Amino acid sequence: MNLPDNLDLTIASLQQRYAQATLTPSACITAVLSRIEQASRPEVWINRVTPSALTQRTQELDSLLAQHGAAVFATMPLFGVPFAVKDNIDVAGMPTTVACPGFTKVPEHTATVVSKLLAAGAILVGKTNLDQFATGLVGTRSPYGAVRNAHHPERISGGSSSGSAVAVALGLVSFALGTDTAGSGRVPAGLNGIVGLKPTRGLLSTHGVFPACRTLDCVSVFAQDVADAWRVTRVASGFDAGDSYSRHIAQLPLKTRGWRAAVPAQPEFYGDTQAQQAFAVAMHSLHSVDKLQFGEIDYTPFRDAAALLYQGPWVAERLAAVGDFIDSGDATLNPVVAGIIAQGKDYSAVDAFHGQYRLAELKRQAEQALREFDFLIVPTAPTFPTQAEVAAHPVARNSELGCYTNFVNFFDMAALAIPAAPRGDGLPFGITLIGRCGSDHMLAHAAQTLLGTLQAQAIGVQAVAEQPLPGAEPCIQVAVVGAHLSGQPLNWQLQEAGARQLQATHTAAHYRLYALSGTVPPKPGLARVATDGKAIAVEVWEMPLRHFGNFVAQVPPPLGIGTVELADGSSVKGFLCEPLALQSATDITQYGGWRAYLARTAVA
Repeated sequence: MNLPDNLDLTIASLQQRYAQATLTPSACITAVLSRIEQASRPEVWINRVTPSALTQRTQELDSLLAQHGAAVFATMPLFGVPFAVKDNIDVAGMPTTVACPGFTKVPEHTATVVSKLLAAGAILVGKTNLDQFATGLVGTRSPYGAVRNAHHPERISGGSSSGSAVAVALGLVSFALGTDTAGSGRVPAGLNGIVGLKPTRGLLSTHGVFPACRTLDCVSVFAQDVADAWRVTRVASGFDAGDSYSRHIAQLPLKTRGWRAAVPAQPEFYGDTQAQQAFAVAMHSLHSVDKLQFGEIDYTPFRDAAALLYQGPWVAERLAAVGDFIDSGDATLNPVVAGIIAQGKDYSAVDAFHGQYRLAELKRQAEQALREFDFLIVPTAPTFPTQAEVAAHPVARNSELGCYTNFVNFFDMAALAIPAAPRGDGLPFGITLIGRCGSDHMLAHAAQTLLGTLQAQAIGVQAVAEQPLPGAEPCIQVAVVGAHLSGQPLNWQLQEAGARQLQATHTAAHYRLYALSGTVPPKPGLARVATDGKAIAVEVWEMPLRHFGNFVAQVPPPLGIGTVELADGSSVKGFLCEPLALQSATDITQYGGWRAYLARTAVA
């Protein structure tokens, strides 16, 4: 079987090859392992899955593919996709080191998010390096070695999810899990030219994830493109009763007709003129997007909140995670990390309450600043230090890197880092979209739309608008027959209502369809009849019940929402027409559906 060195590991490409029988999971992993050896980046990994375990896993998947072919993707949406996880995330039987050999534990159970990915058919390759105890944004604070940047080894990779980001950027895996407390799922993405998705807190379970700051921690996703990051997020998301910080997150509606984006009035780059120019180039490109409007905001409350994370009592939460180990003098402790965490002893319970009060003030100020905007756009990282610069000034350089990231989990926001055009010196550069709690799907859709504009060429991003998160709330099914069908001019109303298409089917055989006169855009009217009816083509969509009222309010006369019987005998809500309007309408029942009628009239 031909395995080119440039094997495309994006999910769509892998599954296309699996469906065409030009690739098997075993052959894919053979190619991946060869690529890992050729990369010669041992610092990326802390532990790898044993060859025997990989063989057993891939042979099981090979057998499923031989039995079911492409049908296996319906139940295993990540079938045969290689991935890695940051080594603060548990995998049963594999050591969890948190980049501290003296703190190593071997868990009996696998973290919830990893279990979901494995159940979806993904193939775990190994566990990746990180800044010790997930404390740092630089990627150099590990006894397993400083993780070098994927493209410029003299530069930092960013942390703390350094190994996960570099594994994706080098094409060693399709995607990787990181964690994000202060920016660890975004800074490494920006510095290595990939996508980093930091979900709303509680959307992905942290059960089985060793905490940095438990009240703020998120599991994050690194991928080559937005489509893959979103697909992984959809699989991994969902309420987990075993995680006391897991939540049911109601997703905000999409904004398919355009967005209003805020930008800092005076962005900070700490003297890095190349980063400043790259952000200006990115913003110039985005100003050409018709759907995007901009406004400037005062960044002060965001900057002040960012400073609180390491200059306030939240440092004590890191101390709570590691207990007395910091005082043990263990030889494998990173001295910078130990010094930072030890500062937690300097804060009292009174300090913690004062910190909460100050944070609440800043959050309210930030909410007011963003009240007219859909999201905030910032540089993912304001500067790009070398490893030598970080070694010389470890705390100061780290603090600078958190300027545009530290506040996000404080303010209960979602964020998505995407690559932009490289800096003038050739280094990667990226921007981050930051939205309100529950804006995850909206941000993914916006990022997918904007990414092609930011880069000289698109990188295989697939549409995500019609892929909302799996329903975790009361929903209602709605049958659409005309202008709301996929690809039709009013389909955006369904997308903005968070709806997802369930099926294309037909009504029962007792309906007639009419082309209504004078409607803009053109619409049909569906009417139930006692005799001489036909089955009419419809699509059934499912939307959150909380959006149904607003959706119905947009339906103009003579149309309305009633009950429609489907071909299988079930009934759903759907579009029906007032009888009076049918007197001046054209009966188009013989075409069997609105699309068929439009196609015939276009030819005529």
